[in-house]
Amino acid sequence: MVPAAQLGFNLQPLLEQLSQDELNKFKSLLRPLSLQDELQHIPPTEVEEADGKQLAEILTNRCPSHWVEMVTIQVFDKMNRTDLSEKAKDELRGLRNQNVQTWKRHNSVQEKRSQYFFFPLMNNQLCPSYPLPPIIEGKQDEYRSILEEEVWQSRKKNFWPEASENIHMVTQRYETLVPSCNAKMLAGPFAQTVVLHGAAGVGKTTLAKKCMLDWTQAGQARARPTALYLSCKALSRRGPCTLAELLADSAPGPRRALPRLLTRARTLLLVIDAFEELRVPAAALARDLGGDWGARRPAPVLLGGLLKRKLLPAATLLVTTRPEALGELRLVVEQPLLVEVEGLSEPERRAYLRRQLGGEAQARRAWQLMRSNAALLRLGSAPAVCWMLGACLRLPADEGDDPGRTCRTATSLLLRFLCSRFAPAPGSCPRPRPRAPLRALCLLAAEGVWAQTSLFEPRDLRRLGVREADLRPFVDRSLLQESGECAGCYRFLHLSLQHLLAAALYVLGGGEGGPGWSARGVRRVLCKEEGRRNPHLAHVGRFLFGLANEDRVRELGAAFGCPVSTELKRELLACTVRSPENGPFSSVTDTRETLCRLYESQDEPLVKEAVAQVTEVSLHLKDPTDLAHASFCLKHCERLQKLCLRVEKGVFLDDDTASGSEARAAGSQNDEHVLPFWMDLCSVFDSNKDLVFLDISQTFLSTSSVKILCEKLSSATHNLQKVALKNVSPADAYRDFCVVFGGHETLTHLTLQGNDQDDMLPILCDILRHPKCNLQCLRLVSCSASAQQWAHLSSSLEINQSLTCLNLTANELTDESARLLCKTLTHPRCFLQRLSLENCHLTEACCKELSSALIVNQSLTHLCLAKNALGNGGVKLLCEGLSYPDCQLQTLVLWYCSISSNGCHHLSTLLQQNSSLTHLDLGLNHIGITGLKFLCEALKKPMCNLKCLWLWGCAITPFSCEILASALGNNRSLISLDLGQNSLGYSGVKMLCNTLKLQNSSLRTLRLRIDESDPRIQKLLKEVQESDPQLTIESDKQDPNNNRPSSHDFIF
Repeated sequence: MVPAAQLGFNLQPLLEQLSQDELNKFKSLLRPLSLQDELQHIPPTEVEEADGKQLAEILTNRCPSHWVEMVTIQVFDKMNRTDLSEKAKDELRGLRNQNVQTWKRHNSVQEKRSQYFFFPLMNNQLCPSYPLPPIIEGKQDEYRSILEEEVWQSRKKNFWPEASENIHMVTQRYETLVPSCNAKMLAGPFAQTVVLHGAAGVGKTTLAKKCMLDWTQAGQARARPTALYLSCKALSRRGPCTLAELLADSAPGPRRALPRLLTRARTLLLVIDAFEELRVPAAALARDLGGDWGARRPAPVLLGGLLKRKLLPAATLLVTTRPEALGELRLVVEQPLLVEVEGLSEPERRAYLRRQLGGEAQARRAWQLMRSNAALLRLGSAPAVCWMLGACLRLPADEGDDPGRTCRTATSLLLRFLCSRFAPAPGSCPRPRPRAPLRALCLLAAEGVWAQTSLFEPRDLRRLGVREADLRPFVDRSLLQESGECAGCYRFLHLSLQHLLAAALYVLGGGEGGPGWSARGVRRVLCKEEGRRNPHLAHVGRFLFGLANEDRVRELGAAFGCPVSTELKRELLACTVRSPENGPFSSVTDTRETLCRLYESQDEPLVKEAVAQVTEVSLHLKDPTDLAHASFCLKHCERLQKLCLRVEKGVFLDDDTASGSEARAAGSQNDEHVLPFWMDLCSVFDSNKDLVFLDISQTFLSTSSVKILCEKLSSATHNLQKVALKNVSPADAYRDFCVVFGGHETLTHLTLQGNDQDDMLPILCDILRHPKCNLQCLRLVSCSASAQQWAHLSSSLEINQSLTCLNLTANELTDESARLLCKTLTHPRCFLQRLSLENCHLTEACCKELSSALIVNQSLTHLCLAKNALGNGGVKLLCEGLSYPDCQLQTLVLWYCSISSNGCHHLSTLLQQNSSLTHLDLGLNHIGITGLKFLCEALKKPMCNLKCLWLWGCAITPFSCEILASALGNNRSLISLDLGQNSLGYSGVKMLCNTLKLQNSSLRTLRLRIDESDPRIQKLLKEVQESDPQLTIESDKQDPNNNRPSSHDFIF
């Protein structure tokens, strides 16, 4: 990351005015605003531990200045510290005024360079910062009139009944976020490229066109401001052209005015609409244009030049895209400012349903139905879908049907809407059903999916043999729209409707060709590789499962009078659940998609068959929708053995924030909709007797959800053996879980990890004292306990006779607590075999007690003391205990324990005395050449029993390798050696390899810091492995702080 230029305001005094809680909140809000790599290159711990002054230095010196200026003001505003954001703005205004004067003096120089100084955007402000010559009113009014007429014609063609008011809601709300629409925003810095991203149909294009009108509004300080519109849908089909030809097609008015507009590029707003429709890889957009702007080139290449600022670098860009194409877009644009367009808000949807349904009671019921289905609630943010939903909800009220059936899934909603548009009016004569037109429409939809387009031109219709007369019934019923982008072009009312109809092609009878999927197989639609290339296929795949429901297929066939196939279910099972290459539950992502598809089917026999053989599931519940999907499917997993669960914040009400009557009311409403799904999910403990492993990690629950889970666990006859609770909120959940697990004879492994568990330890001690306790391994991490509670745990260990493994990592033990624990180790009824005291704040003073315990205890075989400042004196005391013949310790981990060469001398002496020690980890201790020499002396002795030696990051140099090579040549016991993160160089690696090639070494695993760019080293390693095929040479790419080889002995 290039260091930042000087900021436009002094950041340090602003941050120093924040309290510690406010500073922590500032940091938490900062990182999500890092769009590319502005902050990712800085270690999170460095940011988390920084005070105000240090954070200011990090941001000022190591992050782009324009990004720091932008996000600082945004975060201050989010924190309601507008006093600080206003101070920053005032300083930026002062700097801007200075730069305006500088610009005026050096204007001619800047014009020659064709580079214009722009401040970064403030709160998405697009306007240039300095005053420009006045607008010529006549020309401006003529241009704006043309633009207004084009935008109005576009809206008139594209909008469905009652849509104008919906769209007005969206544009009015987002005018405060998008540049040039908010007069209160600071005219000044930030990015020249703004990206509007959001789901299909939420109003991105309309908002962009509204921005074009605002940009050309008379009276603003811009010289003949111009806004041009480029449609990526049209560009993807355009042939080679020049930049002037490309822009002339979208410029209102005569083409002869275009050159004059381009000479004043800083007044130009260029809207690039529907980037996802371009269908060109990002690499193609990044091609070098050279210096010839007038050359004819493919339209996507010219577009890439605009996005990368190679062409018209002073123009302002406003790009719209769907989320699935955002990653590709960010590979092309530099430092974009992202604005997420979410469509209709929940209050706006409620208001719209109230108007559409005509009564408060009906509207309330409709909203409750919509609110109960998070998927439809999210889909309803698109005004078109909201209109379709309202239209469907009016039907049951007239016919006495159950509206809940309509609202259950997207498939049922859209299918009901589609069929209702062709239902005869009550009392009217039946009309001919459009069987052939439906098939033509489905074919058009499917071809659009495979071509990744939602715009259909006349040539597309001709190629598919679709006549305009076939489409007229659907245009007349607002299912299909005539597009304003080109004559004779069509698009669907909403992209989800296109996806549904594409899926419907696979269930429509195909006449001579059989079912529709014979043309493009269902397997290809659901193929992961195809899905990565074409994001439309994921949606079509879900609708395929929705149409696997035979009732829905028959509804479609009856409405249009066409034969349908009911064989889709069998095909879906064959190419997903029963297909080993697809692995529907092989990862969290695959599991999420599979559950979504199965829920869409609403077919319980299909779900039962799909999950019949599932034994392991990892759930990551990001929102209530995920919870609904999982609850519908997992209750049918009768062979489930392992369940890993993660619940994001926001699925349940956060108890800490539920203060005030309004918050409590919202929480009650949230529980009303979410908790029934949670109860269904927890029923997996009732229906499954094979479940033995439960892992709940990084999970945010509520008091109510914890109560339900604990009730299910306590009442069900389950056989859980291993339970892990890691970073679970609320904190008192640990106590509740411990109460549940008390006396469970099947439980053998328990992990409790998280903060603020002080009230849990007494209950845990009761579990250990319980006569039916069979707990073998206990992992208690980051527990805030008092000295008295640690004493209680120590005494419980003397009573318990089942526990053999105890991991107390990251617990702050006082000297007295450590002394009591060591005393427990000497108790004759203590049967601990593995003990981890990593990062427990132990010192040299604790080692004397530990050493005494090692002399007496004959069961302990593994001891981890990593990340404790024991020093050489502590090692000396430990070695005294280890030297006794009754000591049975085999593995000793002294990672990062402040040990130098003197400590190695004590260990070397121990290893030469026929010690029981076979595994030794000295990683991240600065032992140097002298320390390694002591260890090598031990390796040469026949009495040394060491099998594994880990020396990761121990300051070993090439000069040490001769000693080490000699030791390896004489040693016959060592099978694993870790030399990672030691700079051995070519000479050091060569000495080791020469020994390994010539000697009959016992070594089986060697870990090195390998310079992959050095072919000499690569050749040496290849020769060694050819001479000894049983030797494995590993690279140290993984960070051993998180994955130390020696830590595997302490993980259960």
